[in-house]
Amino acid sequence: MPVDPAALATWANGITVGRLMLSPLMFLVIPEHDRGAWVAFALWFALSMSDGIDGVIARRHGTTRSGAFLDPLADKVLVLGAMFTLVRYDVFPFLPVAVITARELVISVYRTVVGSRGVNMPASRMAKYKTLTQQLAVGFALLPWTARDVTWLWLWLLWAAVVLGLVSGVQYLTRSRAERPEQVHAM
Repeated sequence: MPVDPAALATWANGITVGRLMLSPLMFLVIPEHDRGAWVAFALWFALSMSDGIDGVIARRHGTTRSGAFLDPLADKVLVLGAMFTLVRYDVFPFLPVAVITARELVISVYRTVVGSRGVNMPASRMAKYKTLTQQLAVGFALLPWTARDVTWLWLWLLWAAVVLGLVSGVQYLTRSRAERPEQVHAM
């Protein structure tokens, strides 16, 4: 059964709000060392999977304006919070996390501005790959099997997320500029 786009109380939004509410717990269970932890990895895995689950539910039953706002917010809170926690414990280097954060802030503000002008900017495929790569980088940094002995893997994923983030950011900027004249003529 399709949902009203103005609805707040939907299954997809419930999962997203749950992800937001559990994010602080996630940051608390991240260990203060570079050996990873099963509890942190299990919670990270569950919260990362819930991102895909709420997306499937939203596509099946219909998206909402509140979900379009809440889902990216939950993604950013979870991913950036975990990354900065890992920076705090000297697991992740600061520079790639700072670049990822700057990109997220710039694109979020830009999407808000062009959205207020009637230009729709749904998540691109490249941005979805970026989010997955970020989730994998954090996951492998938390997984005890890879946290200490396979650091090259999650460091490579972290820097790949930087590249994917910058490329997808440029795509957003160029795509919205190309769409703007069509939006104006349609009005």
